[in-house]
Amino acid sequence: MSLPRPRLGLVPTPSQLSLTQGWFTFDDTTAIRAAPRRRTGGRAAAHPAGPGDRPARCPSPRTAGSFSSSTPDSPVSARRDTGSPSAATRSCCGAARPEGLLHGVQTVRQLLPSAALSAGPVRGTRWSVPCVQITDVPRFAWRGAMLDVARRFQPVSFLRRFTDLLALHKLNVLHLHLTDDQGWRMPVAAYPRLTEVGGVPHGGAYTREELSALVAYAADRGVTVVPEIEMPGHVRAALAAYPHLGNRPERRLEVWNRWGVCDTVLGVHDEVLGFCRSVLDEVMETFPSPYVHIGGEECPATEWHHAPAALARVAAEGLAGPEALHGWFMERIGAFLGARGRRPLGWTATGDDLPAAFTALAWREGDHGLAAARRGQDVIMAPYRSTYLDYPQSALPEEPPGQPGEVVGLRTVDETDPAPAHWEPAAAARVLGTQAQLWTEYVPTPAHAEYLAFPRLCALADTAWSGGHDWPGFQARLHHHSARLDALKVAGRPSSIRLRPERNIR
Repeated sequence: MSLPRPRLGLVPTPSQLSLTQGWFTFDDTTAIRAAPRRRTGGRAAAHPAGPGDRPARCPSPRTAGSFSSSTPDSPVSARRDTGSPSAATRSCCGAARPEGLLHGVQTVRQLLPSAALSAGPVRGTRWSVPCVQITDVPRFAWRGAMLDVARRFQPVSFLRRFTDLLALHKLNVLHLHLTDDQGWRMPVAAYPRLTEVGGVPHGGAYTREELSALVAYAADRGVTVVPEIEMPGHVRAALAAYPHLGNRPERRLEVWNRWGVCDTVLGVHDEVLGFCRSVLDEVMETFPSPYVHIGGEECPATEWHHAPAALARVAAEGLAGPEALHGWFMERIGAFLGARGRRPLGWTATGDDLPAAFTALAWREGDHGLAAARRGQDVIMAPYRSTYLDYPQSALPEEPPGQPGEVVGLRTVDETDPAPAHWEPAAAARVLGTQAQLWTEYVPTPAHAEYLAFPRLCALADTAWSGGHDWPGFQARLHHHSARLDALKVAGRPSSIRLRPERNIR
């Protein structure tokens, strides 16, 4: 029986794609053979992390789970590319690194009928993929999404589902915002009150075992979990648990129940530095990510102007004034992480407010990323006008409440360019990639989070992977891709998903 010419609608779009003749049909006996990893020398890549020797996974028509391991004559194989110009006829995908195999498997999942993504068995569907030749490589190594679980706790089940959705779209970083004024979600054995007190409002806290299991689950799918522990500002939940870490030790605080920027910040006495190092030691034990995010932005210096210990620190260090304590603090915490082989991450509000060793996440203006890159810092572009998904998707009255003042529409996300053409090449080379941000002040449930994330994350994935700014073409592919989101029961914004195709889909 002949099948119709396929309409692929892959998201993100591949670098090169050509249709060939024929189809490959999966059945209950199909298995994947993964060739052993070959050790290669050379310079380490600048991507967040790789999945190591973990097996590639692909959906089965019988269970919608994974094909079993197989014998060497399996009809589908995932192999490391040896550089030979000829590919094995039985090969499903070849890649230079293990994470490339995982991305290839996600392409196969999208090539299958959308029902392949359903959670349960599906009958009456022919599980065939069109024969295609695809050569693919991402434009940026860092392609991520930040999820704020500090302001609104989200269950581990949703974190796993969110990870699956990132992997499907070849997004490879899950940035977890774990602490803030409104909550502390990660347990620290040395400081149990952080979750006993700081983890109570807005939902709860995770166990160490849950977080470790999430890290492993994400690694199986080629996703690195990057933790964020805010300091020296956005720490009201920590100070509610341990008041002596603040600038007024005698004061008793509650975990903050408001949104915005709180003016209570960490002190700068030696005990505070010891606290931060102990916390980060446990964070690094749980999260093997090469990067550790320590926030750093929105830290009012008001309390430091009046705290005797802070003023004594200014004098002892010969600083220009209390405002300089922020840079002094960040320098020491960054050096602590660097001495343990980790790379410190921080938010930049100007482009020149982080120590040189930090990778800068530029969240206000694109020019701030350019300024940091010109200083020689690696940069991740996260400008709020095009990557903050807590802003409404339209100005229509039926949109749910969101951050006031901006609309971040689907096309705006699609047109984001992390390294614009007008940047000089040396600065553009410093851009590791981009990520979306989903702050949760106005996001009480997982379903609401999905509504805000999709399909805008599809657009960010397309930009981060291919760098293409073909809005009509993206609309057409997304129209086809919406059937996959439906099969996954993604609670995305329907009016954004039901797009009318404007051109042929490839």
